[in-house]
Amino acid sequence: MIRRNQAVAMVAAVIFGVAGLSACSSDDGDKAAAPTPSAPVTTPGVPQAEVPNPPADTSVDAGFARDMKVHHQQAVEMAFIVRDGTDNEQIRSLAYDIATTQLNQIGQMMGWLDLWGLTQTTTRPAMQWMSPEGMSAMSGHHMAPGQTMPAPGPGDPLMPGMATKAEMDELRSLKGVAAEVKFLQLMITHHLAGVAMAQDALDHAQTGVVKALAKGMVNAQTSEVSLMQTFLAERGA
Repeated sequence: MIRRNQAVAMVAAVIFGVAGLSACSSDDGDKAAAPTPSAPVTTPGVPQAEVPNPPADTSVDAGFARDMKVHHQQAVEMAFIVRDGTDNEQIRSLAYDIATTQLNQIGQMMGWLDLWGLTQTTTRPAMQWMSPEGMSAMSGHHMAPGQTMPAPGPGDPLMPGMATKAEMDELRSLKGVAAEVKFLQLMITHHLAGVAMAQDALDHAQTGVVKALAKGMVNAQTSEVSLMQTFLAERGA
């Protein structure tokens, strides 16, 4: 009877995964090994979170990471264009700093989305995660609670502060001082919108890493705006 009860207990441990449940396998006191925990169920092609309690797909943190990636990508493109369009070391150094810093930050934000088990892109409109105050600061227009930015039309930038296709084409066509002035004008506008977006994330994000990066962006890009305004004044623009 004792052996039968022990066998039943072992089967129960396997079936129900009762942690620590074991039974004697012989009269000399040897114990059966605990059941191996089953692997978590995953769905092929669906991202899986690698951290506990990750931000939700519609969170400020996820929205900021996705939108700022796109915003940064254009800044990097502008920086590379002007580096090819001028020999001025001040502008080339500034462009290099912007490109390398923002490429690094793009990598960080892509990594967060992977860790959180979220997709890199979304079908939701840009800036939907932002507060009315944040959208107002970024767009320059008052936004009521619940109001969203209108969908961009053909040739329009995806988000406020971003250059249009026509402006990017013009920047590519310019050389020398003309390229420097156009780059500075576009990048100042770009940075000011980026600062507004980062400030909104700093105010409303839930994760410390997002808040820390957003604060760094606010400080760095505000300083760069001041420097670029000085460069513009030196060029009489």
